[in-house]
Amino acid sequence: MRKCYTTVPDGPKAIGPYSLAVAASGNFLFVSGMTPMDPATGKMSDGPVAEQTRLVLENMRRVVEGAGAKLSDVVSCRVFLAQLTEKNFAEMNRVYTEFFTGDHPARTTVGAQLMNMAVEIECVVRLDG
Repeated sequence: MRKCYTTVPDGPKAIGPYSLAVAASGNFLFVSGMTPMDPATGKMSDGPVAEQTRLVLENMRRVVEGAGAKLSDVVSCRVFLAQLTEKNFAEMNRVYTEFFTGDHPARTTVGAQLMNMAVEIECVVRLDG
């Protein structure tokens, strides 16, 4: 069984043929890569990595909460940085630790070719806590 979340309250909108998140049997929620898009305006942020990371994680929080979970239920994240430099990694990491406290999810950070953004993050959430 699976449930697709194509919209969530106050959340970002999908900009292509995908769901924001999919809950699958086994009580896992797979959240699509969140981008630094302002859900109120639909515009992509072109600000610094820290600003984009904050917007990405706020969007992720909205999607996770819209599916009935919370960020503390996230078990794994994949972070994609357009420019994987020490400075960008440190900026992203500083903001990331504001959203994930205590026991942190497993995480992979990779350099990636991203279209018109500096950071994108996807995650896997355990729905039954």
